[in-house]
Amino acid sequence: MARTQVNPTRMELTRLKRKLVTAVKGHRLLKDKRDELMREFLDLVRENMELRKRVEQGITDANRNFVVAKAGMSEEILRTALMAPKQEVYLKQSSKNVMSVDIPVFDFTTRTADTNDIYSYGFAFTSGDLDQAVKSLSDVLPDMMRLAEVEKSCRLMASEIEKTRRRVNALEHVIIPETQEGIRYITMKLDENERSTQVRLMKVKDMMLEEAHKYSEKQNS
Repeated sequence: MARTQVNPTRMELTRLKRKLVTAVKGHRLLKDKRDELMREFLDLVRENMELRKRVEQGITDANRNFVVAKAGMSEEILRTALMAPKQEVYLKQSSKNVMSVDIPVFDFTTRTADTNDIYSYGFAFTSGDLDQAVKSLSDVLPDMMRLAEVEKSCRLMASEIEKTRRRVNALEHVIIPETQEGIRYITMKLDENERSTQVRLMKVKDMMLEEAHKYSEKQNS
């Protein structure tokens, strides 16, 4: 804090002391928030890595099965079999608050509860490889939804962590030191003024005593 911007008065000193108390308390709370956000973030990152591995493996298996199914079926039959899906998926998005960060929550439901409705075709002219491919995609869907939720949560938390970190650093390296410097400066100035006042009072007292002594000598003479 530039000393030229500080008014060395007791009122200003009181204000800065209150500001310092608030800044120290805010710094402590923001550090706790940052640490908790980091813990939550790291948990999500670990989950994200596991989910991505499962999703990528599931999609790879499904693609392999589709390639095999396509090799054993005519393209016309394959296109006809997949032309009119029988099952539908409904996605609902909500959110939950984690350390003041609103992270998304994805819930999905299917039009029917029958697991066989993922097959939109009859089994007479299609191969088992196509069934396995469709089943692979169906099985990987929950992990895909959760992966999307976790990745978005990671981005939001990373942004909040960065903002919190900047605030902590601003308090720790700028606001608190400047406020402490302002308090020291005002305290020093007030002490100097008090000493100057005491010196002036002592001089006035000495002058008054000297005048009184001279007056007394005149009276005696």
